[in-house]
Amino acid sequence: MKNSPLPDVVYPTIEAIKILKGQKALVTGANSGIGEAIAIALGKAGADVVVNYVSKDDATAQRVVDEIKKAGGRSYAHKADVSKEDQVIPMFQKMVQEMGTIDILVNNAGIQRDSPLESMTLDQWNAVITTNLTGQFLCAREAIKEFKRRGVRKEVSCAAGKIICMSSVHQMIPWAGHVNYASSKGGIHLFMESIAQEVAPHRIRVNAIAPGAIRTPINTSAWNTPEAYQALMKLIPYNRIGEPDDIAHCAVWLSSDYADYITGTTIFVDGGMTLFPGFASGG
Repeated sequence: MKNSPLPDVVYPTIEAIKILKGQKALVTGANSGIGEAIAIALGKAGADVVVNYVSKDDATAQRVVDEIKKAGGRSYAHKADVSKEDQVIPMFQKMVQEMGTIDILVNNAGIQRDSPLESMTLDQWNAVITTNLTGQFLCAREAIKEFKRRGVRKEVSCAAGKIICMSSVHQMIPWAGHVNYASSKGGIHLFMESIAQEVAPHRIRVNAIAPGAIRTPINTSAWNTPEAYQALMKLIPYNRIGEPDDIAHCAVWLSSDYADYITGTTIFVDGGMTLFPGFASGG
């Protein structure tokens, strides 16, 4: 007899349950890292997905589209800079034309332009704020217009629409040398809560996910050597780096009706980084 209290059962992944069947999703910055993982996971969960990207490498976005189609969903890639109003509005217009509507917006696109404050240029400041914060405003505004116009589609969800704002542990943890990035994420915190309060009466849910250290191309130097990884573990009580799928699984659940009574909330997916592990043996 085995000591394990659990039977030898292979449990389905959250995506395999198809809890988002029939829903239409847009994921910004979806051609790599966290955005890629979320777009594919939404597709595996049954959603049709528009893959937004801005880089010159069209092939990476098409690879994500192909993965979603392989899972049985409809998908196409749309190149647009989310910080540009004249690119965001046509992106949503095309989605409504191609997909019929939008049910889920994942505001994921984000960049870093790191510098000490005294040498940070206005261009570095503006690039991060306009992409990370203004981009979320523009996309949320257009999504909410469609949610309100259409109302609840009872056949697919009990909410009129869902928005997930990608934040960071740095909405609450100061980050020297990254003032523009931390400021953008701090702004997302109250941006999300304020619009959640405003649109809740319309059965629109707005939440945020705040990742900690995740193994993505944006932060390769923090984990790609044994020395860097061990230094990083001092900040993570759970003693492992996060993977893009850790965020993707959370996004699928938060987009589903299983999370229907949750709005205006930030879910920290960080292995305990926001527990301030430096105080575990001191303070």
